[in-house]
Amino acid sequence: MHDVLQLDITGQPQAWISIEQAASHVATRSVAWSLGDRPLAVLRGGMNTATGRLSVLEVPPILALSGTSRLNLFDLVPSFSKTKLIRRDRQTCAYCGETHDARDLTVDHILPASCGGPLSWMNTVAACRHCNARKANRTPEQARMPLLFTPYVPSRFEDFLLKGRRVRADVHEWLAARLPKESRLI
Repeated sequence: MHDVLQLDITGQPQAWISIEQAASHVATRSVAWSLGDRPLAVLRGGMNTATGRLSVLEVPPILALSGTSRLNLFDLVPSFSKTKLIRRDRQTCAYCGETHDARDLTVDHILPASCGGPLSWMNTVAACRHCNARKANRTPEQARMPLLFTPYVPSRFEDFLLKGRRVRADVHEWLAARLPKESRLI
């Protein structure tokens, strides 16, 4: 089952939430606006004694909550993970340029960790095992292995796609339409 993309009132992604959490927002009327080709779920409740009608709650795939944002997006850097890094780099080795299965790629520190290089978006790239072993404990310049592409910190919209959840096509399209023009995910 798919999750619901929760936005703030300005349309900035805040979280992936469950259908149950989204239904609670819809039921409490805290949704400012919503998007989607069709409801993600239709929940049926009990009979309304006053009207004699069955209660129905439609859960949209994208919803924006009323009120101010819970997150300061200027202070927020997407969390780092090997899976997201490999997806950011399109399963391509930054040294030889070959595409590999995700399980055959490693995280390479551009400035080696032993030299103080941090585990961060800007100091890491995906590398095949062969290139990573060949580069060893050196910088790309020292190893004479120039990077074929530069690392970058994913945007908020890219981060939501990189998380690897099952994303419904209309939600994926909405996020993809907001990617920076230099994104590798396009």
